[in-house]
Amino acid sequence: MKYFVVVLLILGGLGTLAAQSTTAEAKIKKNEASAKSKAKKAPALIWDKIEHDFGAIPQGKPVTAVFKIKNKSKTPLIFTSVSASCGCTTPTYTKEPIAPGKTGEITATYNALAPGEFNKQVVVNTNLSEEQVLLRLKGKVEQPAN
Repeated sequence: MKYFVVVLLILGGLGTLAAQSTTAEAKIKKNEASAKSKAKKAPALIWDKIEHDFGAIPQGKPVTAVFKIKNKSKTPLIFTSVSASCGCTTPTYTKEPIAPGKTGEITATYNALAPGEFNKQVVVNTNLSEEQVLLRLKGKVEQPAN
């Protein structure tokens, strides 16, 4: 009788181990499928550049850079906010939704009043990403020769 109980306990234990293994494998497969699904949903926003170097520019003459973005996602892209790091830089941007496969742009104009090197930023937020994008403008303002 003891032999029968021991065999029954061993078989029951093996059955439990087999069931747990299948459950663990199922969870791994489910998580893998979930990760692949999320990766497919990830927006694909392609910037032509995120930095523009004007080089040497004359004092008192505004300069403009254009940053283009292509929407490679399956959802319309909307700029939720676009702001400059200071009052000397003025951004404008595509206001209407940018359809999948289409291109929009942000134009940033820097008013070169003070001589010297500059490094300005335009902060961009969209409906397709929680991360901000920083567009940079840099160069050196030179005083005109007297």
